[in-house]
Amino acid sequence: MTHRPARIIDIRTQVPPYVYEQNSFVREFMKAHVPGDRMTQAVLHRVYTASGIARRHSVIPDFMPGSPGGLYYDTAAERVKRPGTGDRNRLYKDWASRLYVGVATDLLAHNGLSADAITHVVSVSCTGFYAPGPDFDIVRQCGLRDTVRRYHIGFMGCYAAFPGLKLAQTICQAEPDAMVMVVAVELCTLHLNFAGEPDAILSASVFADGGAGAIVTARAEGEGGIELDTFGTHLTATGETDMAWTIGDSGFDMVLSSYIPDILQANLGLLLPDLPPHVDHWAIHPGGRAILDKIQLGLGLDPAALAHSRGVLSEYGNMSSATILFVLRRFLNETPGTLVAMAFGPGLTVETATMRVC
Repeated sequence: MTHRPARIIDIRTQVPPYVYEQNSFVREFMKAHVPGDRMTQAVLHRVYTASGIARRHSVIPDFMPGSPGGLYYDTAAERVKRPGTGDRNRLYKDWASRLYVGVATDLLAHNGLSADAITHVVSVSCTGFYAPGPDFDIVRQCGLRDTVRRYHIGFMGCYAAFPGLKLAQTICQAEPDAMVMVVAVELCTLHLNFAGEPDAILSASVFADGGAGAIVTARAEGEGGIELDTFGTHLTATGETDMAWTIGDSGFDMVLSSYIPDILQANLGLLLPDLPPHVDHWAIHPGGRAILDKIQLGLGLDPAALAHSRGVLSEYGNMSSATILFVLRRFLNETPGTLVAMAFGPGLTVETATMRVC
């Protein structure tokens, strides 16, 4: 039986309202509050200045000018605080639900879809947990049918949108009339750590909050979008301890070493058999400026090839799994052609996907 290809017909994005400028504010705030000597200050200054990030969004209002402070900051004492994991996760439940439902509502409205049109919901996140979860919130608050099938992909990190899209493709291949909603929301800044260790400094300099969602279907009606073709997964031979999450008493402890860009560049040869002979568009997860630099160098790409990835990094930072959807959204109105998407996560895991801009 010949199946119509599953395609992304639309992508919508949302970010929380609190915006922090990277160098004029966050860099100087961190220099004032991260413990350490002059060398630590120099490292902070260099890491933030070279991040390629202009601003980031967060669900935390505590550091905004004029804020009375809160869970993360004592304004009167000008002192940062270390809230426990339970308090951070309560904020996750509140804000994640808002963003999941907001993105889902926008997807329905922007595409003129009735709530009854959605047959499956796939939620994605690695920065918090609760049950009933975000898939339930989408169904209940958006008025979807009680019989909608729901799946949650959790704690896989920055590449997790790829398994979400692959699951949507598999569903559409099995059920040609399916209409799948995939929504990823990450609130990385909830796990902000003011430690002075290099890994903590690096992770605090790039991560941000945001949500993005896609409608995936194999139905024939409509034009445009991005067709999903093949997906690939690779584990690098080294790097298992260079990117990892664990649940600590004061949020999720993130390991993000400075070796990651070099490890990825060294393993690009593993990916070449998966790549088509000609690529028109590249959608690379902007995990950080150095990662994009190494991918560009390793694949011999023209600087313009990563313009969308660098644009998302500059405007939003690294929002973990939601970020690649922000990048893919910028290709919805590009000229038709073959698109290769790529993201990286704990393991080190490298996920790839070949798509076609229609």
